[in-house]
Amino acid sequence: MGNTEDKPFADRASYLTEAGEHASAHRQTITDKDVRALKKKSAKASYKEHRRQELEKQQKTNKRLMWITAVAVVAIIALVVIFKPKPGPVDFAYDQLPVLGSKEAPVKIVEFGDYKCPTCQYFSQEIAPKLQKDYIDKGLASLHFVNFAFLGPDSTTAALAAQSVYHQSNDAFWKFYDALYKNQGNENIQWATPEFLTNLIRTQGIAVDANKVMDDIKNKTYVSEVDEHNAKARKSGVTGTPSLFINGVKLANAVDYDSIKSAIDQALKGEGK
Repeated sequence: MGNTEDKPFADRASYLTEAGEHASAHRQTITDKDVRALKKKSAKASYKEHRRQELEKQQKTNKRLMWITAVAVVAIIALVVIFKPKPGPVDFAYDQLPVLGSKEAPVKIVEFGDYKCPTCQYFSQEIAPKLQKDYIDKGLASLHFVNFAFLGPDSTTAALAAQSVYHQSNDAFWKFYDALYKNQGNENIQWATPEFLTNLIRTQGIAVDANKVMDDIKNKTYVSEVDEHNAKARKSGVTGTPSLFINGVKLANAVDYDSIKSAIDQALKGEGK
């Protein structure tokens, strides 16, 4: 009896053992697949992390290079500005320009002007008289005029007339200079006609031949001189009028008398006066 009854139990145990081993083998098979999958995922994750770190490193390197480059550029610009030679004084052919005062004056003032320029009118009426009183009449400075005719076609017409007057008489030029600015028209209107200019000469009693001035305007006798003046202005860095040079050095402000006076006084010290 005992053996007969024990056999089912033995078979059952054997079955359970086999089933357990099968399940265990099955579990082992899944685990291996999982391990391989995990390894694969881990490898991918590791590669991505490595790439991310490499990109971050590259970005940091690029930023560092950009900053270094920017600093280097700024440093180079600063060195260029610091060590760039300052432009020397502009050379003028003073003996070929209208002059107010002594040609031997130690300080030479050059005005670039346009007869249609309202600020030039201010200079002629407010600044020039002070210069004449404080320096020119004392033989300390002389004033020279150079055309920069750029405001309109009649800027050139007025310049041609003034050059004609100058070639007839230096003293008459300065009377014409004053009369022209005192009777200046609107800069937006072409008022400086040959008729206006020659009539001004007659009515103001300027001692030159008005008919010759008219001919010189019509024939453009002195247009090459006016062109040379304009070219000199541009070459000297003149961009507007009035522009003032003292012994060849351009002033920042041509209508601030205190600044002009200071520059003249400094120039006089340099001349030992």
